[in-house]
Amino acid sequence: MTTESLAQAMTRAGGAVPLLRNQDWPAFTFPVAPEFTNWRDEQRAWNTTVALMDQSHHMTQLFLHGDDLIPMLSSISPNTFGTFRPGVAKQLIAVNADGYLVGDGILFYNHEGAEGRVLIGHHLLIDWVRFNAEKAEAAGKDVHHRLEANSHMRQGPPTFYRYELQGPKADEVMEKVFGGPAPEIKFFHIGDVEIAGRPVRALRHGMAGQPGFEFYGPWEDNEIVLNALMDAGAEFDIRRVGAKAYSASPLESGWVPTPFPAIFDDDFAEYREWLPAARAGSIGGSLYSEDVHDYYMTPYDIGLGKSVRFDHDFHGRAALEKHAENQRRHKVTLIWNSADVADVVRSQLEPGTPAKFLEFPKARYGFYQMDEVVKDGRRVGISTDAGYVAFDQLYMSLATLDADIPEGTEVDVVWGEDPVSHKPQADRAHRQVRIRATVAPAPYHEYARTVYRANQ
Repeated sequence: MTTESLAQAMTRAGGAVPLLRNQDWPAFTFPVAPEFTNWRDEQRAWNTTVALMDQSHHMTQLFLHGDDLIPMLSSISPNTFGTFRPGVAKQLIAVNADGYLVGDGILFYNHEGAEGRVLIGHHLLIDWVRFNAEKAEAAGKDVHHRLEANSHMRQGPPTFYRYELQGPKADEVMEKVFGGPAPEIKFFHIGDVEIAGRPVRALRHGMAGQPGFEFYGPWEDNEIVLNALMDAGAEFDIRRVGAKAYSASPLESGWVPTPFPAIFDDDFAEYREWLPAARAGSIGGSLYSEDVHDYYMTPYDIGLGKSVRFDHDFHGRAALEKHAENQRRHKVTLIWNSADVADVVRSQLEPGTPAKFLEFPKARYGFYQMDEVVKDGRRVGISTDAGYVAFDQLYMSLATLDADIPEGTEVDVVWGEDPVSHKPQADRAHRQVRIRATVAPAPYHEYARTVYRANQ
């Protein structure tokens, strides 16, 4: 395995964009069964009955502790830590010196002791936190960390199992599990419960636009807790969610899972020397610019502004304050025109060069899916995660668009690469097409479904 750093790889490739457009990044799959029944019914379950999602394997975890941990995190994050305490979780973010997003993850505060805080998510933010933790340790600070890679890269079981229970029947399943009402836990707070005689921690939140819990505990209890949840949910038509269905859940929750990381300016030069090129990811999609800054996003561009607090000094604060005062983009859902989607699929069955292949239920051909969105001949934003939601029978994507593009506007998503990159995930023979799309809210709530259907 190559030990080439990101800085070395950029020099070899001639810059960040040539490197990431052509870099071979393995398709991101979730290390659980692709389907337990079929991905359409599994998707529908979190909207109609109840679904169980196994999150034990696909995310990276960084275990943290030390008296100097919070000051270190505070120095690189816009999040406030004034009320951070055991029993609380937060969506942690970081920005570069110009206020552009590096990444996000969920930081759990389980307890005060060793490894009592855990940062979970894709490795984008975790690598930056780990880099700063190593620097703090080298400087004699009381900061300690342990990296636990996802199950693709790790030998042996994870420290914790994590089961997400979602859907309109989730509380009824909980009543059966607990023999009474579901525990009263505030949003993004952690409670201590018991399932099948085992101590379990419960985080209240929602992954697919529906209320639910994330249950976690020591791996050795995973089968006991899983079986108890499935048994309790049997009468409510509970479905285990496989990798295919789960991959599309962010489309309904409105969370952009892999925003492009703003790590290519001077303030991250030392980091790029430290970061292996193999962890830098790849760009997929029609957005093509030699200027890497055209791929950057602020926290406000993708709905993470709620995590920002200017109550402390942090890297990028002055620039982020300016972004807060002048928010140029907003997060939306794009509902793709069904006839245009059908034309893309039909092109695979007709003579001639087809449109770029459109995968169901998730269309991602790079770690960062970045498709250009245009209106009246000008670029008005970037479409990111794209896929099919079976409950609505709609293809859609999450996007960040110029603030002057209101809901209900019709825009075009440019689909397919031109020029075609050299990464193996890109079809060598395809033509670029445009897919009409209607701007809707993110998350895509029931009222938006009703309004969109009524206008068709």
